Amino acid sequence: MSDAPVLITGGRVLDPSRGLDATLDVLLEGGVVARVDERIAPPRGAETVDASGLVVAPGFVDLHVHFREPGLEWKETIASGSAAAAAGGFTTVCCMPNTDPVIDDAPTASFVQKRIRETAHVRVLPIGAVSKGQKGVTLAEIGLMKAEGIVAISDDGKPVVNADLMRRALEYASMFDLPVVVHEEDPNLVGGGQMHEGWASTRLGLPGWPAVAESTMVARDVELAALTKARLHVAHVSVRDSLAAIRRARAAHAPVSCEVTPHHLTLTDEDLARSGYDTRFKMNPPLREEADRQALVSALADGTIDCVATDHAPHHADEKAMEFAAAPFGVTGLETALPVLLDGLVAPRLLSLSRLVEAMSIAPARLFGLPYGTLADGAPADVVLFSTTRTTTFSAFRSLSANSPWAGKTLRGRIERTFVGGREVYRAGAAPAAG
Repeated sequence: MSDAPVLITGGRVLDPSRGLDATLDVLLEGGVVARVDERIAPPRGAETVDASGLVVAPGFVDLHVHFREPGLEWKETIASGSAAAAAGGFTTVCCMPNTDPVIDDAPTASFVQKRIRETAHVRVLPIGAVSKGQKGVTLAEIGLMKAEGIVAISDDGKPVVNADLMRRALEYASMFDLPVVVHEEDPNLVGGGQMHEGWASTRLGLPGWPAVAESTMVARDVELAALTKARLHVAHVSVRDSLAAIRRARAAHAPVSCEVTPHHLTLTDEDLARSGYDTRFKMNPPLREEADRQALVSALADGTIDCVATDHAPHHADEKAMEFAAAPFGVTGLETALPVLLDGLVAPRLLSLSRLVEAMSIAPARLFGLPYGTLADGAPADVVLFSTTRTTTFSAFRSLSANSPWAGKTLRGRIERTFVGGREVYRAGAAPAAG
């Protein structure tokens, strides 16, 4: 991999952080964005990349992925997950702590950082747990993990049921300027729910998962965020009543943000019903009804939802091959995200391309205080080149997992090249890098 300068020419440079949308050249040199301008002369020894007909954008930032290492490497590793990220145009990802062991103390956070340095293809930033073992009883070693480089805390995969523990987590995290990322479900209301509670679950004979199981927890936690003045980030919002609570919190100037996944923006419980109990449509939170999906799209467009996050959740094929009730929740999303959203939202003009790029780059970066998601002069040279007209057929994945609702599908949009720190980490059609 060369450290020579890279000059990207003739592309549509789309950088919402700077209000840019024009045909320009981009020079990457010394690991940073050296210049964005018209007709830049190539420096000596530079590689020139013709981006005619392509969008040139800041590398995407994903605040919510699961890489399964340590302890669950048959599902995914940092190496395979970050290779999938590069193939999806993501240059920075934040990995959740529900590994084995859980990332809940300094030694485990340090080990994960070591594995990132050794094997990652893109920037991988660990998130620490809220509670020891994610058991919801005692706080994890938040301060010590912050010293090891965590960027947030979360018990994602599990809710923090105890309201007093959540309050203390918010208060303690604010001392270290860390956001608290919450997975919102009331387990007493969810029970044995396997899909969204509604007409589709009744027809399929599957236990229902009510929308109120999410929205009541969101309502509780935005109140706690207002009380503590601590940063709360609501993961994978899926129901319209959650949005109502978030809007009320914003109106009261509470420090609350939220994300939405590509699958909740484009699929519903009726898609699951049509799939014939296909476990690739089984995720947590579950696919909701059409009214919820439409509300999520509108909320992303108007800024109520800050950003897109994939909740990339790989599982081994044998696990997903079980009967629906026994299969684990979770779908992959890094490699499919851009085509899914281009095809499902931008092409039918439900969302502008600029807003989509913003929600996948500078918006998530700002929420976690990260210096990425921009092509500003001197910013890290993290860049993605993609086509809005070419198609992608998802017949193979760089992730170890293929538990995607879009496996075998062809969608509009294709990632062409991805650069991290000015170095190419992905090129369409090229063989995956070793490791």
